[in-house]
Amino acid sequence: MVKITFPDGSVREYEKGVTGLQIAESISPALARTVVSCGVNGETVELNRPINEDAAIALYKFEDEEGKHTFWHTSAHLLAEALQELYPGIQFGFGPAIENGFFYDVMPPAGTSISENDFPKIEEKMRELAKKDEPVVRKNISKADALKEFETDGQEYKCEHIAQDLEDGTISTYTQGRFTDLCRGPHLMSTGEIKAIKITSVAGAFWRGDAKREQMTRIYGITFPKKKMLDEYLVMLEEAKKRDHRKIGKEMELFMFSDRVGKGMPIWLPKGTALRLRLQDLLRKMLKPYNYQEVITPGIGGKSLYVTSGHYAHYSKDAFQPIHTPEEDEEYMLKPMNCPHHCEIYARKPRSYKDLPLRIAEFGTVFRYEKSGELHGLTRVRNFTQDDAHIFVRPDQVKREFENVIDIIQKVFTIFGFDDYEAQISLRDPADKEKYIGSDETWEESQNAIREACREKGMNAREEIGEAAFYGPKLDFMVKDAIGRRWQLGTIQVDYNLPQRFKLEYTAEDNSKQTPVMIHRAPFGSLERFTAVLIEHTAGHFPLWLTPDQVAILPISEKYNGYAEQVCRYLDSCDVRAFVDDRNEKIGRKIRDNELKRVPYMVIVGEKETAEGLVSMRKQGGGEQSTMTKEAFARRINDEVAEQLKLAEQ
Repeated sequence: MVKITFPDGSVREYEKGVTGLQIAESISPALARTVVSCGVNGETVELNRPINEDAAIALYKFEDEEGKHTFWHTSAHLLAEALQELYPGIQFGFGPAIENGFFYDVMPPAGTSISENDFPKIEEKMRELAKKDEPVVRKNISKADALKEFETDGQEYKCEHIAQDLEDGTISTYTQGRFTDLCRGPHLMSTGEIKAIKITSVAGAFWRGDAKREQMTRIYGITFPKKKMLDEYLVMLEEAKKRDHRKIGKEMELFMFSDRVGKGMPIWLPKGTALRLRLQDLLRKMLKPYNYQEVITPGIGGKSLYVTSGHYAHYSKDAFQPIHTPEEDEEYMLKPMNCPHHCEIYARKPRSYKDLPLRIAEFGTVFRYEKSGELHGLTRVRNFTQDDAHIFVRPDQVKREFENVIDIIQKVFTIFGFDDYEAQISLRDPADKEKYIGSDETWEESQNAIREACREKGMNAREEIGEAAFYGPKLDFMVKDAIGRRWQLGTIQVDYNLPQRFKLEYTAEDNSKQTPVMIHRAPFGSLERFTAVLIEHTAGHFPLWLTPDQVAILPISEKYNGYAEQVCRYLDSCDVRAFVDDRNEKIGRKIRDNELKRVPYMVIVGEKETAEGLVSMRKQGGGEQSTMTKEAFARRINDEVAEQLKLAEQ
């Protein structure tokens, strides 16, 4: 018999060799019909994998992230199986599940290309194969046998992957019908669970992400266990197109990109810059009670700084290459992280236990070398500004400071209407310790500190193995926007390692020298990504306090331009952001254009308003309309702004 522990802590005994599906069936037939994979001691596996020892188990439905990953992993194989039948001789690269669906990188046969015109026949072939309900069979094989099998099939990219990346004893394959793929899993037990299929896009992708290698065809798709789910997803996609921050950012003149400036290098235009500065001012106001000290550090640093921190060894592939100066052996790097600079600030003078916590904050611009194919508007760029801070604390202060940062992040989410979010504890992968720095003891201590802080705050945080930073575990906040998409925004990290590497010290109460603990935190994450998510969450309808233009003043004709300017000057004196739209256009056109620019209020002025010193107010979206004095209107705007910002001042 084996003891199976469930997520609620309950324990049941089963025969040795029991499977996840049998456990689900023992609970209820309805659960057995909807479960798609299971977690066994933290590893997601197939439902038909035998469990031969005591284990903690979780049963995953499609609604769970692990369930979606399993479902879409099998769907990627189904796509490859369909392509194999439609395009004999096609070569396969990698085909993973991703956040929204899956993709497969392929090399079509010579003289053949795959375009959007081919999507219907690919979908039809996938549906045809799914209806066969083919079992997905796992097999463990040796490296030699794997090479032989894929050489026989003529799969050059698979053979290169086996030869360069895989070791004997670690290779598994999955077969469905006549298609076999290298894969660690997990998968569905059979393809029949895949009911609704959509190929979404096609793009180019270099093999292994190397621009010097051949370009493959990347085919994206998504699948669901019910057609209704696909229909809802397609509606969401249409809504997402309307909310695309790149489109709205252009319409609202917030930011731009220039190939001559460089790919992935955002340029903030005047209105976007003003919005960004207001975000910074809000955070400064929120941090004031916590005694943060703001600093400014250079955008580059000596290579030795990043060798000491470990970034050069563990992060160099994601950083820009070192800059060589005319001085012999002098090398600099564009700053990929702010933390090494802040360690140097801490180290500039002796510190006492009375000095801690020391909270160093910076709106620090950093540079990362993202591959050009992965760049996307403001959400994936090559330079961005983090609302960064590093808190140096004694070990007994870690939990309290960590909880304070949680409070700040939750307040940020409340102010911006991000009401649906979850916390994720990102842990080190114990099976791949070479990716990380530090001892087992410090990792265990820092991971447990995060767990304890979450328990204290009543947060039911999920845990993800392998998602930690190389220097420490972190608590990431995953926000759902207005149309249900998940975004990673705020983050907090506990770090026992960088202070040791920089030999940071403080004098303890007993006069001994001790090493501080470092907490990294960024409530927004980055100003670029946060702005992009906020644009898409609000569809560009920002809170009144944040929006670039609060009021558009629309004179009915030229002869009222003078009064419009007078109103504008008065509003400006009351700290209301207004402008006059004095174009020689009909009033209807002006209203439509400013609706498109998402200006919250429009003020129409004509003969009556000019004669009586009034304004005719119109709320964005064709809502409330009324006539009032300019003084009353200014008070209304200021009162609304004050109400929205009340939480930030508490």
